[in-house]
Amino acid sequence: MPALDPPQAASTPTAASAAPAEPPAWWARLLSRLPLPVLYALCGAAAWLALRVVPYRAGMIDASLATAFPELDARERRGVRYRYYRGFAQMFAELLKAPALAPGEFRRRVRIVNLEEPRALLERGQPVLLVAAHQCNWEWMLLALSLELGYPLDAAYKPLVNRWAEREMRKLRTRFGSRLVPAQELLADILRRRGVVRAIAMVADQEPTRSERKYWTRFLNRDTAFYMGPEEITRVTRFPVFFIAIRRKSRGYYEMEFLPLSPGAKPMASGALTERYARLVEEQIRAAPADWPWSHKRWRLKKSVYQDRTA
Repeated sequence: MPALDPPQAASTPTAASAAPAEPPAWWARLLSRLPLPVLYALCGAAAWLALRVVPYRAGMIDASLATAFPELDARERRGVRYRYYRGFAQMFAELLKAPALAPGEFRRRVRIVNLEEPRALLERGQPVLLVAAHQCNWEWMLLALSLELGYPLDAAYKPLVNRWAEREMRKLRTRFGSRLVPAQELLADILRRRGVVRAIAMVADQEPTRSERKYWTRFLNRDTAFYMGPEEITRVTRFPVFFIAIRRKSRGYYEMEFLPLSPGAKPMASGALTERYARLVEEQIRAAPADWPWSHKRWRLKKSVYQDRTA
């Protein structure tokens, strides 16, 4: 599933047509032809530099880990940070390799468990909403699901600021037929194409903007604001909702599992679906803390003492 990056301010067709042409990504194509072990070694060297030479957000990571896992001593938290750098480097290597990886290789490396439930709903003509978190390799998650689902897959995303990166990531993410929809346009797009039987996928553990409606809960021992997009979509459409859990089995091998979040037929109390989602994300993080992006600034928003759970 796509990473939800900051939106591009000038993403109108007029601005895009007026911009100079970006150079071809020949170096990325060249790197994608290297064997994965070589890419792992190259990215692992960069991770070592980020860990030992110019520590990347080390203080922020250590502080977040200390709050989330007070039961771990300093040595254990340093171990989690080390594994986080290493795992993130492996993901970057896998991202570089993804354009050249054969479909059969994706199927071998990403095992999907319990796809039968959402697929059965799609077979009956019922669209479904799939929500995930930034755990492990969420880009391979999208590509593997695009290959295996057997139905159209729309993925919400926030356009990247850099035009070159936006072009290359769109090309990669749609490689197996998925369709990208800007997150701000997702609900309108769903309503406009309501008759299309498809899955709608989104990564929903990013911090909401100040202007978005948000839900506050205790998450990793902090008051945390969650984006309410999935809940609002479900309230309007009554689509069934599944959480996609993902686990790293070994280097370059993952397992995805579909867990029901809401049947969608009946309305839920405000915040109930978002609370269920937050608990599943937290459970996933506690099971494999090194596989969640601790270097991301997740807690910039602060809850007011006068604020209700939803705001």
